[in-house]
Amino acid sequence: MSAPASHLPAPSGYPIPSAPPTYEETTGINTYPPYPAPESGHGPDMKSMNPPPYPSQPVPAPNPVTVQTVYVQQPVTFYDRPVQMCCPSCNKMIVTRLSYTSGALTWLSCGSLCLLGCVAGCCFIPFCIDALQDVDHYCPSCQALLGTYKRL
Repeated sequence: MSAPASHLPAPSGYPIPSAPPTYEETTGINTYPPYPAPESGHGPDMKSMNPPPYPSQPVPAPNPVTVQTVYVQQPVTFYDRPVQMCCPSCNKMIVTRLSYTSGALTWLSCGSLCLLGCVAGCCFIPFCIDALQDVDHYCPSCQALLGTYKRL
């Protein structure tokens, strides 16, 4: 049969007193009877308080990791000069090809010249000046329209 519960160690590893305290009549102090001898591995030295080592489990082989490089391209601001950039359509590094189209500034200049009296054909001069026209940027490789610079 098993030992009485009063002699079994507590779950924390410290023994439970085997009897209630007694009262010494001469000194008036409660005294406990001596503790039973601690079991091996439990007690103040606590050398074997570490849990037993777990059986080693095989480590699975690591899965190959694929790394994908992501290039974040800053937004391109188009002006009246060619821009070097990566074309979002064909993914090639290109310098944009410029094409000039008449825009609001061209028509405003033409109208103001007409009001000043240049009706004999001089009012069409703004359509020949690139500095007064809007600029379209095209990819020289795939001919895609990449952006437009509007003067007004």
